[in-house]
Amino acid sequence: MTITEELATLDTPFGPMQTQVFRPAAPGRYPGILFYSEIFQITGPIRRAAAQLAGHGYVVAVPEIYHELEPAGTVLSYDEAGAERGNAHKTTKELASYDADARAALDFLSAHPSCTGKLGTMGICIGGHLAFRAATNSDVLAAACFYATDIHKRSLAKGMNDNTIDRIPEIQGELLMIWGLQDPHIPREGRATVYKAIADSGARFTWHEFNGAHAFLRDEGPRYDPALARVTFGLALELFGRKLGEGDVRVD
Repeated sequence: MTITEELATLDTPFGPMQTQVFRPAAPGRYPGILFYSEIFQITGPIRRAAAQLAGHGYVVAVPEIYHELEPAGTVLSYDEAGAERGNAHKTTKELASYDADARAALDFLSAHPSCTGKLGTMGICIGGHLAFRAATNSDVLAAACFYATDIHKRSLAKGMNDNTIDRIPEIQGELLMIWGLQDPHIPREGRATVYKAIADSGARFTWHEFNGAHAFLRDEGPRYDPALARVTFGLALELFGRKLGEGDVRVD
């Protein structure tokens, strides 16, 4: 379906958070997805992935994850300088700010006139970690996490001592965990740590490891794998369709 795009600024305890919203153009209400970017914020590949989600019948909110550290609208480049800046922000931002951002975005979606109130999360790279962490909110019914970095190292946010892995028992929705076997950022031992923690918690999840490099979903650059991206994006759509229900609910 065709989509529309709007810009929202959400209030958080750590300052205003600019958020791109993609949603179906057709009248009605649709499930909501909080979609987290890589460390580079809302780049072209992230916008296109969000648009693809919206075109399948979802209201998709994409926040600027470093809103208190960069001017609104900042997009970091896919180069060494951009990666260094994004990685520096990742461990400068307060852990409480990441959590406050998630709550603000989820509340925005649930109150959006085009949303049914059924909520999921999805994220890529650091966004996979943030989508996973956001799933500790009880109203998140499903989370699709693509090569989620740093969960195994507990190195998210200022102090590099996050408690994400300890909070897994709080997750009530279903998790979809997708990894690349050739991803140096999350080696086999790291994936095993995350798998054991999820399995031991009793959480409902599916786990997929593919022959792919880090950033295989990003539709530009040498690591992009179109065939793998299609398969794994389809897994996310299956999860959201099953857990969040159908969209296009008529507005009375």
